[in-house]
Amino acid sequence: MKQKDTRDVVVVGAGPGGYAAAFRAADLGKKVTLIDKDKELGGVCLNRGCIPSKALLHISKTILDAQDLSKMGVHFDKPTININKVRNHKNKIVTKLNRGISHMAKARGVEVICGEASFLSNHALEVKTESENLNLLFENCIIATGSRSINLPGLPQSSRLLTSKSALDLENIPGSLLVVGGGIIGLELGQVYSSLGSKVTVVEFLPNLIAAADTDIVKPLQSQLEKQFKNIYLSSKVVSVEEKNNKLKVSIQKNGKITSESFDKALVSVGRKPNTDTLQIGNTDILIQKDGFIPVNEYQQTNLENIYAIGDIVGNPMLAHKATHQGKVAAEVCAGVPSAFDVEAIPSVVYTDPEVAWVGVTELYAKEKNIPFKKGEFPWVASGRATAVGSTYGKTKILFSPENNKVIGVGIVGVGAGDLISEAALAIEMGADAEDLSLTIHPHPTLGETVGLSAEVFTKTITDLFIQNNKKG
Repeated sequence: MKQKDTRDVVVVGAGPGGYAAAFRAADLGKKVTLIDKDKELGGVCLNRGCIPSKALLHISKTILDAQDLSKMGVHFDKPTININKVRNHKNKIVTKLNRGISHMAKARGVEVICGEASFLSNHALEVKTESENLNLLFENCIIATGSRSINLPGLPQSSRLLTSKSALDLENIPGSLLVVGGGIIGLELGQVYSSLGSKVTVVEFLPNLIAAADTDIVKPLQSQLEKQFKNIYLSSKVVSVEEKNNKLKVSIQKNGKITSESFDKALVSVGRKPNTDTLQIGNTDILIQKDGFIPVNEYQQTNLENIYAIGDIVGNPMLAHKATHQGKVAAEVCAGVPSAFDVEAIPSVVYTDPEVAWVGVTELYAKEKNIPFKKGEFPWVASGRATAVGSTYGKTKILFSPENNKVIGVGIVGVGAGDLISEAALAIEMGADAEDLSLTIHPHPTLGETVGLSAEVFTKTITDLFIQNNKKG
């Protein structure tokens, strides 16, 4: 086994958190090695997740927007889908961003190794590459190996069963598609395939779609999907799947009754699990939970001061932007720079049409945990911009602390909700109160001003709505 010189920092995993950690550590003067099992840097997010799905969701939204324009007097013929060109378009975007990350690694002097990494001890890794095995010594190691899709037990081995990864490969557009799981990934990909021509059915075990979000924020999306999808089965579960006559015969249980339906393909999106099982963590003194997650402190350190963990492997929420921030914290602590992952809230976004976004305390969570709150809501039906762009089903809701009127949570549904939520995240992070938002002059007419208008509803200074008994005493 070939032994290499000791590195200041070794990062295992080149996703958004991993390459951010490597680049930040290099910028701070550290000798850095970045290891990933894939030749293309960027991890699941860039190669098999966030970026390719958003490229396809943009196409999906454009198709839906073109259909909606018929209500406004502009008619387009039914689109012709060239699936090969769509796939190539998606792949070109991924390749371009891959190259950008590789160029930034080279510019910073970060050594990149393509191989499978596993621990030999608290200060050494074995890296299996295509040509050789390397013994890599390190002063500090940052684990950023991400997560992978969970599969349902008892499913047959079949090319007709898709994961989020294989669904994004766009091998073809099935006539019918079953989506198992009504969470973010399932609904995003379901809408993509529906817009491209598939008849989509969703089966969700829980009574609501996107269970982490408030039902009133999800409702406009669900109404849209009920029009677009063939069926949405809530409080239901898949009992069995059998491949028969070039179809998937699926038994679905709902309200104690089992029905059978056939689909060309099925996408299983019921959650993700951490990629820690191949790291040989047993060769170290790192503590790991039974579910595979690695506990860390605010400095992203494991129970060992020189080994850090970031991103999906440290637990929910499994979001790229969380991983990026944690990666920078870990790199800075490695370099002796005062830093800690001490955030007030992490925003979540569903990039469907309409988009759904929330940050901080949800109304559902507040009620479950008996957290006191007051709220201000602004319906987009009263927004001039929402009316102009046909998004009057939208809504902005802000939760405030009754003690000091500070913003503790925000939920938004409608066009561009994922972009609008950033103001809300900043408000929570800075401890802004209702008047900070209501007295901030937002440009008109914009969807962004609904944030300020929601605060005006709460402070009883709203003039864009008439609310009975709304006099501020």
